[in-house]
Amino acid sequence: MSHTAVRDWEAGGRRIATPQGEVFARDVPAAGVEAGAPILVLHGFPTSSFDFRRVVPALSRARRVVLFDFLGFGLSDKPDRRYSIELHADAAEAVARALGLERVALLTHDMGNTVGGELLARDLEGTLGFEVASRVLTNGSIYIGMAQLTAGQQMLLSLPDARLESGADGALFKAGVAATFRPEQPPGPEELDAAWLLAARQGGNTLLPRTIRYIEDRRAHEARYTGAIERHPSPLGVVWGRCDPVAVHAMADRLLAARPGTPLVTLDDVAHWPMIEAPDRFAESVGRLLAA
Repeated sequence: MSHTAVRDWEAGGRRIATPQGEVFARDVPAAGVEAGAPILVLHGFPTSSFDFRRVVPALSRARRVVLFDFLGFGLSDKPDRRYSIELHADAAEAVARALGLERVALLTHDMGNTVGGELLARDLEGTLGFEVASRVLTNGSIYIGMAQLTAGQQMLLSLPDARLESGADGALFKAGVAATFRPEQPPGPEELDAAWLLAARQGGNTLLPRTIRYIEDRRAHEARYTGAIERHPSPLGVVWGRCDPVAVHAMADRLLAARPGTPLVTLDDVAHWPMIEAPDRFAESVGRLLAA
């Protein structure tokens, strides 16, 4: 089932050239009359835009939805290089240029929150190639000192920033992803199989010690990334799974303290993956926040 779902997802997309390699993107038109800026989706580590497949139909009822895989992830190219937040932001800008996006609503998750923070910082500096009209942020360690990193993340960070001679083990990868779901609502085998299939594509499983270096960037430049998330003038909404064991809910509370009046939707029975664990409620919440 997971292989079929991945093939179908890939068949609906296209490849976009960037200076560092080709990225896989999906450009989903609005089903009806567009009622807002296109949604640009930024996914998290160690997965891909495939995470959002269940919410695209609802999100695209009234808005164009653009999703892509960062370099090193999913169906995009996976060169052997250092992976930085700036690299991923450059890819987002390349996708926006290629698809003619002049004004977007950002929907970001996990690592994508920090990439979004870099895009917002560029906008505040006057160098971003498109306008951010609004944004919704969901579970991700925007305050890295509060993060409860998994054993797998800590292990990968302890390794040199270099390609592994032999790829990471699929069983360990799946166990690491599963540990960020609620124990009472674990992901099905097909979800984990698809995540592994996409992560291991083009030897991506050998690059995990490289692609996780975004956490080092977060630590070094949190004031830039999270500062821009806090300060950017575009309307912000937050959707957060309360049971997230890594990006704990206290991060959402801290963001609201820094930006009073920000609307927050807390999904009480959801962990790190609201677009997978509660796709209907997540899509409804995102649509409502973007329309506010």
